Amino acid sequence: MSGVLHNVDQRTRLVGENRLEILMFHLSGRQLFAINVFKVQEVLQMPKLTQMPQRHRCVVGVVHLRGHTIPVIDLSQAIGMRPIQPEANSTIIVTEYNRSVQAFLIGGVDRIINLTWDTVMPPPDGAGRNHYLTAITKVEDKLVEIIDVEKVLAEIMPYNTRVSEARLQDPTLATAHGREILLVDDSSTALMQMRDTLRQLNLKIHAVSDGLKALRLLKDWADAGEDVPNKLLMVITDAEMPEMDGYRLTTEIRSDPRLADLYVVLHTSLSGNFNLAMVQKVGCNDFLSKFQPDKLVDAVSKRLSSLTSIE
Repeated sequence: MSGVLHNVDQRTRLVGENRLEILMFHLSGRQLFAINVFKVQEVLQMPKLTQMPQRHRCVVGVVHLRGHTIPVIDLSQAIGMRPIQPEANSTIIVTEYNRSVQAFLIGGVDRIINLTWDTVMPPPDGAGRNHYLTAITKVEDKLVEIIDVEKVLAEIMPYNTRVSEARLQDPTLATAHGREILLVDDSSTALMQMRDTLRQLNLKIHAVSDGLKALRLLKDWADAGEDVPNKLLMVITDAEMPEMDGYRLTTEIRSDPRLADLYVVLHTSLSGNFNLAMVQKVGCNDFLSKFQPDKLVDAVSKRLSSLTSIE
């Protein structure tokens, strides 16, 4: 089964070309679900499961894997579906999100498939489980629901959005008051976390849910005669998003003379080393791993300091 991820490192070339690969799987029914392959470390049969006292209702226990203790989350129950009963031959997906490793108990793996982001759409309003979805797509006329894992994890292991007092005492941040920032992320949870953090700096926040919406908004401002690089302190964008990913968004920004000087920060839960390479490839100004409130504020301070030095 681990062969399902064979040669995954070679697939990094897809990113930056508005392409992705998803790992499709079943939970407690016939519906197909998916997550991005780049979040997946391995797929394997459940190792020995150890129960934990006072665990979250969606955590079925922990497993010991290569010297690490990893929580196992019933993904079906976590998104409001029928729980999966863990068994000796159960399948788990080991993933890394926001510098943490966890395993998801699933019903079974389907396959990996290569897509373009423009075939991946935001979930329609009122579409049942869309509260736990970032996107939907179709594969061979079958609906595939891409899960908002960041929301699942935030409900099980809540993130802190408070900025430390030491960071808030930075005198540079006083110049942030009233400045505008554009946030781009398909996860409502990630957008809420960023808003909660950045509001502590008295910033004016614009937010959209994918790269295509962001690009249209930026071009609309430019068409209206606004100096967009001067209007926005920065654009903070996720990497993975339906219709247009953050890498392609950055490429499109750099190709438009009216937008080319925008300060763009890539804010993602994907591998840090991988993203540093992609930042250089597409021309982002900075990279920030989710979700670290102090580091997010540091990125704002860094940008403000660069403007002060120019002035």
